[in-house]
Amino acid sequence: MGGRCRNVGRDHGRQRPLQHRQHHSPRPRLGSGRKRGTHRRALGRSRGGFTSKLHCLAYALGRPVAFHLTGGEAADCKAYDDLIDLPEQAPDAFLADKGYDADAIRADLVERKIKAVIPGRSNRRVKIEYDRALYKQRNRKQRNQIDRMFGQLKINRAIATRYDQLANSYLDMVHLATARYWIKFVHAA
Repeated sequence: MGGRCRNVGRDHGRQRPLQHRQHHSPRPRLGSGRKRGTHRRALGRSRGGFTSKLHCLAYALGRPVAFHLTGGEAADCKAYDDLIDLPEQAPDAFLADKGYDADAIRADLVERKIKAVIPGRSNRRVKIEYDRALYKQRNRKQRNQIDRMFGQLKINRAIATRYDQLANSYLDMVHLATARYWIKFVHAA
């Protein structure tokens, strides 16, 4: 009896019935469509730690039109494609900082007939001319207004500290805060 009880519950090489998993581990089954990881969270390593970047497309007065969330290690120019297609009316000029200085972005702006007001990076071999007067306006007016807009959004604690794990839920909170921000201007008009 002692020899038989030791093997109870073990199949010892017998064929197992078909199961929904290929491996017996705490992972989702194959083909379930559920993917885990940081790609759904838009988090990444940067100098400041494990963070994310919120990119904003705004009008000249600093009022936000669209947002895009990327991981902390992503370059600024990666958000350009997602943001440039969003406005209903094409802008006359695209004012941005050196992070958006890329030949592909400049070629796309020429194709869309939008004036590029982007200073060249310091390591660029061929210096690119841009409208310095218009860029100074960005530094004086628009940049301060966009910084103020981000400050207004960060009054909401959920945006400033990013409690939400998933990128979609965090962007939903950003959109709610943006709606509150826009209501001030719509109500005043």
